[in-house]
Amino acid sequence: MNRKPELTTEQVEQLQELLAMDNDPEDEPAWTDGKTINETLFAEQFLKKYQLIYCERAFFSPDGRVSDPDLLRSRIFDEISPYIVTNISRKVTNIVDVLKMSVFKESLPLETDRIHLANGTLFLNGDFHEGKNAIVRSRLPVTFNANAPKPERWLCFLQELFFEEDILTVQEYLGYCLLPLTKAQRMLIIKGKGGEGKTQLGTVVKAMFGCNAKDGSIVKLSENRFAPADLEHILLMVDDDMKMDKLRDTSYVKRIVTSQGLMDLERKNKQSYQGYMYARLIAFSNGNLEALYDKSDGFYRRQLMLTTKGRAPGRIDDPHISEKMCRELEGILLWALQGLHRLIAQNYHFTESPRAIANREYVKRDSNNVLQFLASEGYFCFDPGSALSASELYEIYLFWCDENAQPSLRKRSFSNYLVENQESFGLVYDNNIKNASGRRVWGFHGIRALIDPRIENNRYYRSRTYVPNVPRDTEN
Repeated sequence: MNRKPELTTEQVEQLQELLAMDNDPEDEPAWTDGKTINETLFAEQFLKKYQLIYCERAFFSPDGRVSDPDLLRSRIFDEISPYIVTNISRKVTNIVDVLKMSVFKESLPLETDRIHLANGTLFLNGDFHEGKNAIVRSRLPVTFNANAPKPERWLCFLQELFFEEDILTVQEYLGYCLLPLTKAQRMLIIKGKGGEGKTQLGTVVKAMFGCNAKDGSIVKLSENRFAPADLEHILLMVDDDMKMDKLRDTSYVKRIVTSQGLMDLERKNKQSYQGYMYARLIAFSNGNLEALYDKSDGFYRRQLMLTTKGRAPGRIDDPHISEKMCRELEGILLWALQGLHRLIAQNYHFTESPRAIANREYVKRDSNNVLQFLASEGYFCFDPGSALSASELYEIYLFWCDENAQPSLRKRSFSNYLVENQESFGLVYDNNIKNASGRRVWGFHGIRALIDPRIENNRYYRSRTYVPNVPRDTEN
C-alpha cells in the first residue's frame, strides 16, 4: 500500500502563504466581495474603460452605435466571470440595465456637416480632425487619406457596368448616403438582366459603410410593419436581389425615403415609439419596382432607375474583383465625396440622364395602364367643349383593355386616378353631366367619346354589362 508523502513544516508554511495570497481581499475589485456584485460600482469602473452613452434605445461609443448588444454583454461577462460563477447571465443583464440608467442621454444630435471616419472626422468644408474624441452616431470603417490614389479598378468596373452618364448618379447617391439625412427623397434601383456584376457593387458599398449598412428587402419593408424599426440608426439598406412582387402597401417605403424627422416605429410585443429614420435604399433587381394599388406619381417619382449595360460577349469574370476594389476604399471615399459636394451644389437634385428619366416614365406607364389608355388614339379625344360621364368613360376604357390585352382596374380605382390627376389632363370633374339616358351624373368635362363599345362589340358589351331581359338605351 502506497503512503502519501508527508509535507515538511517549511512546505506547509509556503502553501499557507500561497493560499493567503489567493484569498487576499486587496486583489479583488472593489465591486465584489467574492460572492456578490455591486452593480453600481461595477458600472462606474466599466465606464472608466469604455466611453458610452445610452439614448434612442441603443448604446453609442466613439466608434458609433454598438450594433451588436451581445458584444457589450460579452465584455461584461469577461470582467465578472473570474469572481462570480452562479446566476452570471442574470447579473450581466442587471449590469446592462444599470449602465443604461447611468449613461442615459435624451438625444444625440444629427450631424449633417461632418463624416466620422476610422481615423478622425472630416468636415464638409474640408477640415479634418484626427482621433476619436467624441461619442458619435456612426463611424465608417474607412481611413481618410487626402492623397489616396485614384481607384482605377473601381472606375473601370463602373464603366463596364453602367452607361457613362449614369455613373454620375451612382457617385452622387453613394455620397448622399454618407450623411444622416434624406433631403433628396430618392431611392436607387439598379436593374439588369443578370450576370453584369451588380452584386459586386453591393459588396464594395457594404464594406465602405460597415455596420452602418444593412442587408434588407424592400418587399419586406412594405409587408412587415416591424421591418422599418430594423433600419433605425442605419445609413443604408441594400437589397441585393429585389423580389419582383408588386408592393401591396407603399406607405412605409415612401415614408422611409422622405422622412425628415421622427417616424413612428414598431417592434414586436412593444409599444410603438418615435425614432429618427435616415436610411437610404439601394436595390439590385432583374425587373421594376411596382405597386399593386398605388398608381400615384409620388411612388415612382421617388425612384432613381438605372439600367446596366449588357454583359460583354466573351467577358471573363474575376472572382476576386470585389476584394481588389475593397483595397481601394480610401480612393472610393474621395470619389463619393465629390458626388456629395456636387449633389449639395445642385440643392439635392440628382444628375439624371435622359435614359434614367425615360426608365422611370416607362415603368410608371407600364404599371398604370390608365396612362396608356389616355395616350391612345381612336377611342376618345380631349375636347374642352364636350363632357362624358365617369361610367361611360370607364366602358370605353374596358373596351380598350380588351382590345389591347390589358388587365383592367376597378371602376372606383379608375375614376379616383382621373379625379386626382384631372388638372394634368385638362379635365374637370363635375356632377352636372348628362349621360346617354339624360340623367345628371358625375363625369368629366373636356373629353369626347369616339366610339360606343355597345355598338363596336355587342358580345363584349353583353358579357360585361348587360343584365338579361333588361333593355338599355343605346342612344349617343
